[in-house]
Amino acid sequence: MACLLFFAAPVSAQPDDACNNFWYCVSELNPGLVAPEAQLDRETPRATMESLISAARRSDWESAAHLLDLSEIPEEDQAQRGAMLARQLETVISRKTVINWDDIQDRPDALVADGSSDRPQSGEPRKSLLLWTLHLDRYPASVRLNRIKPDDGDPVWVFSRQTVENVPALYELYGPGRFEKMLPPALKTQATFGLMWWEFLGLPFLLALAFAIGRLVWIAVEWLSNRTHQPLTRDILRSIRGPASIGGATFLALVVVSELFVFSGQINTILSPMAWTGVVGSILWLVVNSVEVVLDRFTNFDNTDLTQRQQDHKRMTATRIAAARRAFVVGVILVGGGLILTQTNVFENLGLTILGAAGALTLILGFAARRVLGNIMSSMQIALNQSAQIGDRIVYKDRLCHVERINFTYVQLLDWDGTRLVVPVEEFASTHFENWTMKEPQMLRTIKLKCANEADVDALRDAFDRILTELDAEELGDLDRAFVRVANQDVFGKDVWFALPCADPNTSWDLACEAREKIIAAAAKIAEDRGIDVFPSVTPGEAA
Repeated sequence: MACLLFFAAPVSAQPDDACNNFWYCVSELNPGLVAPEAQLDRETPRATMESLISAARRSDWESAAHLLDLSEIPEEDQAQRGAMLARQLETVISRKTVINWDDIQDRPDALVADGSSDRPQSGEPRKSLLLWTLHLDRYPASVRLNRIKPDDGDPVWVFSRQTVENVPALYELYGPGRFEKMLPPALKTQATFGLMWWEFLGLPFLLALAFAIGRLVWIAVEWLSNRTHQPLTRDILRSIRGPASIGGATFLALVVVSELFVFSGQINTILSPMAWTGVVGSILWLVVNSVEVVLDRFTNFDNTDLTQRQQDHKRMTATRIAAARRAFVVGVILVGGGLILTQTNVFENLGLTILGAAGALTLILGFAARRVLGNIMSSMQIALNQSAQIGDRIVYKDRLCHVERINFTYVQLLDWDGTRLVVPVEEFASTHFENWTMKEPQMLRTIKLKCANEADVDALRDAFDRILTELDAEELGDLDRAFVRVANQDVFGKDVWFALPCADPNTSWDLACEAREKIIAAAAKIAEDRGIDVFPSVTPGEAA
């Protein structure tokens, strides 16, 4: 007896295990409907979807009702309401979803036999399959297939009872709008590519109308900017012409696709996110342009020479404003991306596909944008550590320059001869340079001359002291720091260095050139008066 119980226990547990792992068990499925036709195939998820499409083409909604789990509907109402719910569900699916047929398996257990290890259900039978997710007013609604087995029948795939419960609300939200219902029946027939005639003809008209609205908005804003007498208002209006026109065009498209007409899933899946992207992007673009105009108006340094030593505070302010602009733009981009993702559910429904390719996509985008991202981060780094400020006098790769602008991806340098250097920010931040303005603007310029060994250094020192009194006193620094030293000596002569204290690094080069001219002239006068060579007399071959 014990042996019989031992062998009977696993056998009796098999139905319960099947109900838990392979299908949902019910006593009966849709008892209020007449028996389904033999050709109605519900054995696999793909077969159920194909049966729904075939029934819709024949307008056989009575047969399509067998593809729904009507457990929550009273038995006496299942025949009438089932056909109506099947028609409404097919309308919602055709208009608001893009079914990925590769994810709908054509086998009874819906097992993904060739799936990768990244998919958690790969290699396991499934009894529920999510097709799409649609947003209702308060919560998201799933379009899902369940595998159900009645006590007196084989397991079949039908739309879940939760999906059936949400069909009326989904149809009310995503079904034909009041304007579509007013269209002639001929325009509601199928045209091509799964679209109806009104969609096939209305989409080009919608695009043309959106373009016309955008153009009208541009003209209107331009007209307002020409009529205003306030410079700030005029500049703001001119800066928002682009975002206002794009926003008007995309807002029209968004209203049409969300309130007036409900396009098929092939169009709506692309058009609706694009419209949301245009609306959100244009609003953020408008905000950025307006803020830029206001900042340019109240923090305009174009008429101020930031290279002067008296403008240290303004140099710091200009650099910080440039950094704040970059941070503001980056923040706006992040906020805009977040708003677009929250307002569209395309990525939510295609999430598995995107997640599956996320690693490769991230690598590709990261590799392609690594220089741009690196330049942006480097520009933020320069702005924060203030290694170079707008207006600073620097020596970059043996070029004497002023820092004119620190942009997102490049630094604009003004060379002393008027030419401009455009240097990628990442390269600029990773290359050492001399900053003559940093911390203390006063500096020593060293004038190096090669003099003969018999040259009188004391006479040169006296001449240098006299020259200091002839130079512009406002451009000179602390004269106690001035000195003359013999720094080196060889067979050709000795190196005499003249230390010139300069108050302003921006004029130090010109001041050093002027002092060098006077020193050379004074040395020549000393040589003439004393009959002693001041500079070495060597041939080019000896100098080499």
